[in-house]
Amino acid sequence: MRLELGKIFIKDIQFADSSKIEDGVLYVNKEELLDAVSGDEHIKSIEFDIARPGESVRITPVKDVVEPRVKVEGPGEIFPGVIGKVDTVGEGKTNALKGMAVVTTGKIVGFQEGIIDMTGEGAKYTPFSKTNNLVIICEPVDDLKQHDHERAVRLVGFKAATYLGELAKELTPDETTVYETKPLLEQIHEYPDLPKVAYVYMLQTQGLLHDTYVYGVDGKQIVPTFLYPTEIMDGAIVSGNCVSACDKNPTYVHLNNGVIEDLYARHGKDYNFVGVVITNENVYLMDKERSSNWTAKLVRYLGVDAVIVSQEGFGNPDTDLIMNTKKIEGKGIKTVIVTDEYAGRDGASQSLADADPTANAVVTGGNANQVIQLPKLDKIIGHIEVVNTIAGGNEDSLKDDGTIEVEIQAITGATNETGFNYLSAKTY
Repeated sequence: MRLELGKIFIKDIQFADSSKIEDGVLYVNKEELLDAVSGDEHIKSIEFDIARPGESVRITPVKDVVEPRVKVEGPGEIFPGVIGKVDTVGEGKTNALKGMAVVTTGKIVGFQEGIIDMTGEGAKYTPFSKTNNLVIICEPVDDLKQHDHERAVRLVGFKAATYLGELAKELTPDETTVYETKPLLEQIHEYPDLPKVAYVYMLQTQGLLHDTYVYGVDGKQIVPTFLYPTEIMDGAIVSGNCVSACDKNPTYVHLNNGVIEDLYARHGKDYNFVGVVITNENVYLMDKERSSNWTAKLVRYLGVDAVIVSQEGFGNPDTDLIMNTKKIEGKGIKTVIVTDEYAGRDGASQSLADADPTANAVVTGGNANQVIQLPKLDKIIGHIEVVNTIAGGNEDSLKDDGTIEVEIQAITGATNETGFNYLSAKTY
């Protein structure tokens, strides 16, 4: 598949009488956007706000972050099986609004939503302090079940991103990047002298608000399979997760997967990037065995020399990570794993819940238990009281003076593993 990704850089967002993109500014008509995202009986009210880099603004609790994109040419629509029809995507032309994001917030869904600070110490740990954010505050009806609440807010975010993306359909991109992965036999023969590398993309799919969707299908319902990397850029994978904010992959990260982008950047130079194997993270041992067996089988079928394996989440999924690594290494294929760690506040605890000697090439996103101090900020979008409840916080996190003491796991995207450059770890 060949995808031309057109990048339209957004330097500011403003509310206006009409929705349009002009001279790098995204103008948003609130009434039109509200019409586009409304209609779910589970949502009592929807409001919009804007948070810009450097402003004294804190957004919490953050549910999801989404980058607006639109199909310009080629089959399918963005977010197939969720918003668009279930057509195969990943080829043709797609435009993306870069430098901005849609952020959903409101009354807390689970207990692991996070914080985005647009300035101060917290801003150092989240990539979304650097984006112009259109924030959607969704308040649920009373006594709503958590899974209905999560689904309703998730769809509001996708509808908003789709509406905004459509504004860019007829625009000429500021910059265009071409990504191409050919059918397997063609791809292998194109660069016969380079090491063949694949990416094993582990998706959080343990249920109970720990969900990821592939073409609209709950990931725990699938067995490992192949995807063209460009399918992921068109929204074939989206987040439904309420796991710890620091190490879940918001939809924005799926669309902008750093491992995929880095492998493409070195494709044809240092590596022959042959494709992606997606696999799920399971609760029961039998399911873990099945998925890790299939993952190793598919990687071997590709005939690659090495793989990058990234994990989403921590604790129980550490076992999926190590099982994948051990079985792939057992087939003579080298692995580099990309993960974060939960080593305790003093850094002295076991970093991963599972381990094996074959997992000897590791790139870490850091210790999610590290404690940081967040200053009082002038404006809160959402509900500040939740910082005492979310993962990484405690009943004493919010101080009387407005400052906050939390572990970095409370920061959205703080140790997100798919955004790090892992390629310095030799894989062949």
